[in-house]
Amino acid sequence: MDKILEFLKSNGLGFIATVEGQQPRVRAFGFGFYEDGKFWFCTNSQKKVYAQLKATPYAEVAFSAPDFSQNLRLSGHVVFDGSAEAKKRVMDAMPGVAQLYGSPDNPIFEVFYLEKGEAILEAFPPSGPPHAVKF
Repeated sequence: MDKILEFLKSNGLGFIATVEGQQPRVRAFGFGFYEDGKFWFCTNSQKKVYAQLKATPYAEVAFSAPDFSQNLRLSGHVVFDGSAEAKKRVMDAMPGVAQLYGSPDNPIFEVFYLEKGEAILEAFPPSGPPHAVKF
């Protein structure tokens, strides 16, 4: 997991894939933090991504190094956590989020984590098998 987390420190902006009906949807997404086998993120309850994740609670988030030498995919089950503690932790990990939502008790501010999934870090061009970790 250390390789995965080191990569995310330098490459925390990715793209999340969800589904809406039978149509895939992808948009830019920032990484919050990792703890206890969970990768944390946030969104806004007014956005379509929120409704998509609630309807189909599985997602994949892809990240890339600026030179495309490495790519990371995180996939797993989505779990929303409405606790004030979780919201504060995500807000602390993502300083720009506080500017958007003001405080953890903002009613449209939602946090979630990926669990029961897999992280796959790959080099390009391939220099061996991908580094895969179940979480």
